[in-house]
Amino acid sequence: MGLGIPPRNTSVPRRVARRVTTPLRILLISGSTRDSSTNTAALRTIAAEAPADITATLYDGLVELPQFVPGDDPAPATVEALRKQLGESDAVLICTPEYAGMIPGSLKNLLEWTVGTGDLVDKPVAWTNVAYPGRGEAAVETLCTVLGYVSADIAEAACGRITVLREQVGEDGLVADGEVRRQLSLVLPAIAAHVREKTA
Repeated sequence: MGLGIPPRNTSVPRRVARRVTTPLRILLISGSTRDSSTNTAALRTIAAEAPADITATLYDGLVELPQFVPGDDPAPATVEALRKQLGESDAVLICTPEYAGMIPGSLKNLLEWTVGTGDLVDKPVAWTNVAYPGRGEAAVETLCTVLGYVSADIAEAACGRITVLREQVGEDGLVADGEVRRQLSLVLPAIAAHVREKTA
């Protein structure tokens, strides 16, 4: 998409590299607070299509996260739960809508909670844009800005647009269109390849 990733923020604490798990654990984060969101449907479908060597878990605590308060110590239980999930994950996949020309405030709030503790430092992170072509670009740009600031490791080969239309989502909350499901099924293996190449 030609979007540049900002320079890493050297003030963020560095994480010690660790061996990846088997199966690989990937945390899926939707930037939408709406259960019927196509972003969430895409992530549910990605999880359902995960190969046997990858465990994909959809994060479900976005609505419960309190407003970020710098220096809040101890952190609220919901924040500690988020940090635990991030810490136990080998990679993160984000799928977010665009609200008012950027990522939703709820997703920005989640990412702000990771800054002081360096939860995303060197963590492989990918994004999928499910918006109709020509839309969602600002969300991707602002997401990349924040990910650059928190020094995430962008798995660029796993990032891209896979349009999901509302009418393609079935009553089970999964994408029903076969071609779209096929495209979504390729995302986790691409992230896994990035993680394994990095740790080889």
